[in-house]
Parts: sequence; C-alpha cells; structure tokens
Amino acid sequence: MRAVRRFTVRASLPEPLAGLGALATNLRWTWHPPTRDLFASMDAELFNAVRDPLRMLTALPPERLDELAEDAEFLARARDSVADLERYLTEPRWYQRCEDADLPSAVAYFSMEFGVTEALPNYSGGLGVLAGDHLKAASDLGVPVIGVGLLYRAGYFRQSLSLDGWQVEHYPVIDPNAFPLELLTEDGKPVLVAVAMPGGRELRAQIWKARVGRVPLLLLDTDTDANDDDLRAVTDRLYGGDADHRIRQEILAGIGGFRAVRKYCALTGHPQPKVFHTNEGHAGFLGLERAREIIQADGLAFEEALPAVRAGTVFTTHTPVSAGIDRFPVDVVQRYFTDGRLVPDVDPRRVLALGAEDNPGLFNMAHLGLRLAQRANGVSQLHGRVTRRMFSRLWPGFDYDEVPISSVTNGVHGPTWVARELSALLGRDHEEWGLDGNGGKPLRDGVSDAQLWGLRRELREKLVAEVRRRVRAAWLQRGASPLELGWVDSVFDPDVLTVGFARRVPTYKRLTLMLRDPDRLRTLLLDERRPIQLVVAGKSHPADEGGKQLIQQIVRFVDDPAVRHRIVFLPDYDMSMARYLYRGCDVWLNNPVRPLEACGTSGMKSALNGGLNLSIRDGWWEECYDGSNGWAIPNAEGVTDPLRRDDLEAAALYDLLGQQIAPLFYDRDGEDVPNGWLSMVWHTLETLGPRVQAARMVREYVESGYLPAARMVAAATGDGYRGALSLADYRTKIEVAWPRVRIFDSELLVEDRQPLVVGTEVTVRARIDLAGLEPSEVDIQAVVGRVGEDDELSEPVTIPMTEDGIGAFAARLRLPRPGSVGYTVRVLPKHPLLATSAELSKVVLA
Repeated sequence: MRAVRRFTVRASLPEPLAGLGALATNLRWTWHPPTRDLFASMDAELFNAVRDPLRMLTALPPERLDELAEDAEFLARARDSVADLERYLTEPRWYQRCEDADLPSAVAYFSMEFGVTEALPNYSGGLGVLAGDHLKAASDLGVPVIGVGLLYRAGYFRQSLSLDGWQVEHYPVIDPNAFPLELLTEDGKPVLVAVAMPGGRELRAQIWKARVGRVPLLLLDTDTDANDDDLRAVTDRLYGGDADHRIRQEILAGIGGFRAVRKYCALTGHPQPKVFHTNEGHAGFLGLERAREIIQADGLAFEEALPAVRAGTVFTTHTPVSAGIDRFPVDVVQRYFTDGRLVPDVDPRRVLALGAEDNPGLFNMAHLGLRLAQRANGVSQLHGRVTRRMFSRLWPGFDYDEVPISSVTNGVHGPTWVARELSALLGRDHEEWGLDGNGGKPLRDGVSDAQLWGLRRELREKLVAEVRRRVRAAWLQRGASPLELGWVDSVFDPDVLTVGFARRVPTYKRLTLMLRDPDRLRTLLLDERRPIQLVVAGKSHPADEGGKQLIQQIVRFVDDPAVRHRIVFLPDYDMSMARYLYRGCDVWLNNPVRPLEACGTSGMKSALNGGLNLSIRDGWWEECYDGSNGWAIPNAEGVTDPLRRDDLEAAALYDLLGQQIAPLFYDRDGEDVPNGWLSMVWHTLETLGPRVQAARMVREYVESGYLPAARMVAAATGDGYRGALSLADYRTKIEVAWPRVRIFDSELLVEDRQPLVVGTEVTVRARIDLAGLEPSEVDIQAVVGRVGEDDELSEPVTIPMTEDGIGAFAARLRLPRPGSVGYTVRVLPKHPLLATSAELSKVVLA
C-alpha cells in the first residue's frame, strides 16, 4: 500500500533534554565536532548511519531518550554544549571588534542555492556550496548576514547509473518538517509573501528559516494551499523547467526574497539590511523591488531612487562565458512586468532597458545585475580579467582593465572541510581554523613527517573503505547480484597514489580528458612499481546530453575488469562523498578549458587537507600556484583546434603523472616516508591554508564591498536622499551635455627643447569645450603609456589636468618609461557618489 500523503512527526524530548533541540536545529553542528560527538554518544551506530542530529532524535526509541534524561554525565555534557552554542551566538567576534561605525548592521545575501549540509539538500554544486561556506564564515566572523533563497521540494536530483552507464535522475520529494527548518509564523499562522503574476493572479510563498550558526537563512516555498497547482510547483526543482518556470523562480527569489527579508526583520526585530549582495544574477529583480519601495515610501522618481539602490548593491558573477548567463525572451519579461502589478510605479520600459543586450530579443540577467549594482566582482583574479573583457561593451571607450568589475577570489570554510584528525595533529582549534590565518603558530611545530604521513595514509584508508561501499551499492543499483561482487573487496589500495576528479560535468571541465589515450592511462593505473588509482565523480545537468555522454564514456572504461580495481566512477556526488575525497586523495585533478573555470574551489578543500593540486592554470590556481604546492598542466595556448589542444594537454597530464608525480610519491626513506612529497604537502598547508579560506573571502567582501556600500548608502539616502537626488540631477545634466563635449586639440610641450629621456618633465595641454559643464563636474586626464604599431596605449599612467586659461587645461608630468610612448587626453564624469570614473559608461577621447 502507498501512503496518500507524507508528513514528519518530530521527537518529543523529555524536559532535561530540551536543549538538544537547539543544538540539532542550528546547523553549526555541521562544522562543530564536539556537538556531533555529543549526538554520536547517544547511539554511535545510528548517528553514523544518519549523520543528522534532528533525524537521529526522531529515530531514537523513546526509552533511550528517557534513559539519557537520567544520565547525569550526559546531561552535563549537553548543558555545556548548549552553553557553548549560546556563547558562540552572542559573543563579540571579528566583525564586532572592528572599530568602524560605518559597518552595516545587516547584509542580505541572495543566492539561488545554498549547500550548507547534505542534511539540507538545497544545492546542485559549487555555487551553492560556496554560498553555504559564505554563510558559515560570516557566522564565525560575526558578520550580520541574512541568507535568502528558495526551498526546493525535490532539490536538484539524486544520480544513479543504468546498466549501460547512462545517468539516471531521481527526484525524491522532501518534507521541510523533516529538516532543520522552522516555519516563520505570526499569530500561529504562516507568514506569506506574494508577488504578482500575469492574469491577475498572485504567487505566494511561505518562509522557512534555517539557523546557520549566527546567520538566519530564509528559504521561500510555494508548495502551499494558497497557490494554484501550477504556482505551487514554482519551487519544485532547482534549475528545472522552461523560461516561464525559471523567470517565476527568479522573480520570487529577488522580489519575493526582498519582501521576505523585510517581514522577517519586522517580526524579529533584526536590523533591516541596507546592503544587498547578489550571488550571480538570478536574484537581479531585487533591485527593482528596492526602487519600488523607495518610490512609494519617499516619493522619489525611479531615476532618483536608482542611485540609492545601486549604492547598496554588491553583485558577484561566477560566469566566464556569455552562454552561461541567464537570458529570457523579451516577450516573456514583458508578460510579467507590463501590467504594472509586479513592481508598481516602475516603468516596464525601464525594466527592459536595464536588461538590454546586443540581441534585442533577449533580456540579460547579468546586465540587469551590473546596472543595478555599484560594486561588481568576479571570483578569482583571472576570472575578474575575463569578466571585464566579457562585459566591456557595457563600458565603451574604456580599456578592459578600467571596466568597473573587481575580483574577490572564492574561499572554502576550513572547519567544514578540514579533517578533524588533521586539525588535531596540527594543534588547530576546529572552530578557529583559518579565521586569522595560521594564528602565529608554525604548522610543523612538534609534528614529524612520519606523523603527517601516517595520518595521510589513515585518511586514504577511510576513502578506500568508502569507495568500496559506494561501488558495491552502485552495482547493486545497476542490477548486479551480490554474488557477482566479490571483486569489490579488492578495489583500491590504501598504499597506492590516489588521484581525485569530482565536479559538475559540463563539457568545458573535460571529464574525459584522461581518456584521450586509454592505453596510456591503463599503463599508469597498472604500473607494477608505481601504480595510480583514480576516483571520479560528478553530475551532469539533466538537460545536458553531452555531459551525460561524457559520464557514460568514463563508466564504460571503468567497467573493464582489467582496470576496475584502479579507477572508479562514484554516482550521486554530494557533500558527504566530497569530504572523503578531499581528505583521502593525494592529488586533486582539474583540467578545464582555460579560462572557463571561474574559480573552482574543490582543489582548495583538498589543499587544506594536505592534497596537492594538478591543474590547468585556471581559476584560483592561476594566482596560487607557486611551483612547490602542486603541478600546473601546461596549457596549449594558441592552438585553435580543440581536439589537438586536448591531445596536447592530455599528453602533458600523462607525463606529469608518470614522470614527476608518481616517482615523487613512491620515493621513500628508510622508514617508508616520502620526504620530498611531504615537503610539498607542508608547503601547501602553510602557504595556501590562509589564502583559500572563506574567512579571508568574507573579510574581503566586508572591506571592499559591504563597508564602502554602507558608506555610499548613507551618503545617498541621508538628509532626505540629498545625495541620490544630486546624482540623479547630475546624470540628467550629463545626458544632455555629454554629446557636445569636445576636445579640440592637444599638444606635448618640452621646455628648452630638452632631450626626451626617462624623467624629462613635459606639459600636456588641450583645448576643451565642456558644453556647459563646470570643470569641477568632470575629470580631465592626460594618459601616457607605451604605444604599439596600432597606436593603442598600454601600461597607461593617468595625470589629472587643471584649468590653464579659458577652455584650456594642462598637466605636467615626467616621462615614465623609455621606448615608444604616446599620450591622449580624455574627459570623464565626476561626482562624489560615483565609485569609479567609468561607472556612468561615459568618456570623451581626444
């Protein structure tokens, strides 16, 4: 018999155990080993099976709970844990110790997915896990963030394999009551937010709250009786459905998410955020709702509200290619906005203009995000450069380096990903790992190579056991008989060099690069003296047939009885599996097509556990590789044929594995310790440890994003929006005058005909018609730099020019470098509320 409806009944805890509820529902337990130890002590076998305190409390027999309620020792430990959590939630942290009155009292962080724990399956991959790590690090640092997203009733998907190796998707429906979530209510009724839909309908969503340490995470859920059937399904799956389904999700995430934050803060007394951080462009409609609020509350026009909206918005893009940006047909966007109900008092034509791109039939969510944010960034230094080039058409007339998109390299949350055994060996407190770099104490203090090597083998052994368990389960799911699977007990060896490759499976990540020469790969795997074992995992988007074919190619190679003890594909890659891989693999492989990896954080997690990276110099590895912390796969730069490029880079990969990596791993001293290998491991831990932490990343966002945004919001909104009104007036004035601004002529003057050598002082003069603008309203610059055959300036140096008579401007400078040098003159907008001179996308060049 099948149940007609599923629901979850939570455990009723005896009064002495009431504090366990707070420990189980605050997700701090996911990165706090003492809390997990407390729950494991209640029933170790059950806890190891469920790995979720809340599920465990539900599964424990009432008799066991009654027994624990009378166990004085357990109750004392529980009280200590509850007190420790309360102290963590209330004590001043890094943020509270920062002595700057301008720090925002709250920051709202919007993301389409959050990977906090596998116990809350609300993520698909790196973007979501990054968002989860952002919240955890913010909590540890005391940064007052509110997370905002959607709750997906079927999550992303669970992955299995068919008998012929094809990916099969499963969508188990979740009951929010079974997860560490709390429904936001008022007077006993669910709090709902609503957004207008075409045809006079409304999409309503209830709000679930997860506690991520100190950070509340608000998740909107449309599976409520208040909605029609089709609207109930808006939050059914992550990244599913057609354009209508996706735009409804993104309208709900941005507009509904903003309304949810306002309601949550009003109900709880939490400070209302004035700074908003959008993780990718999915929640970009948020800015429209913020403008609507200002227009209706304060009587401003849209163009007057826009400076205040932009001042408080930080936009992070993770997309290195235009094809990865969410775009909607313009007619779809018009259908949702033209009746004026969704964001009243915001002209639908203005909405369409904010998302406009070269293709007039498409609405670009990244363009919307950039136009509604005063601060934008990529997620690695290389990605910042790629992004500035990719979006440069929004800032015509500016060099790529001047496009106002910076970079904040991603980081990972050390307490979540570092093996507790390694933290203990290195004397690092589980909670504080990475908050302040290495904390002053040398990592190697009192720890020998032999001790570290013993731990690395222990972690590898745990990975081997997990690999065998998962291989067996995968084959049973594919239809094999247990009697056929005796060979699984010989899969992998805890003393063999172990390489990991696990990530999403879009084509550019090149899952099958390792198969370019199958015979050569077999030789490496089966080498009698220096064998290699390779663990592979990853999911392909359900609509990505190409990605599924790559998985099938790997699986068919892995199924060969000759190599299946040395290479495995593990289905259903998630955070639980990832921890075993990051901790147990000796080498982490990453071979994307450069520069299509925006950052790629999996290798960071491996590095924190003493793994060495083997990667194309893309994403974070481009800036962090130093020649001693891993290996860089040579990039076949300039080869336009993708097949030949893959052949060349695969050959380089095989060479590194066979000629450098394996020999170093198996080169042992008299005690069977690979000292050369461990010197690279120590170097990795010491140098990469502080750099790849999410704590470092969040501090950068505070210092370069949230704090300047808060200051700009205060300047824009103070004294009755005086700053915003001033900037709006200035923009109107600029729009009228700018087409008539002219640089008539310019000249380079050298006193007394001095020879042009480095250091010679020269004067640049120009006659300029400012078309009615005051000199104080513009920034006039002389630009000097190297010049090539095409007369393009490189390595430019800018010098401000000042008035030198009526309509004349001049600058004195010393020639900065030898060789072919050129100069030009340009005029830029200037206003105190502009973050950069390029912000208005206006420049007049000589």
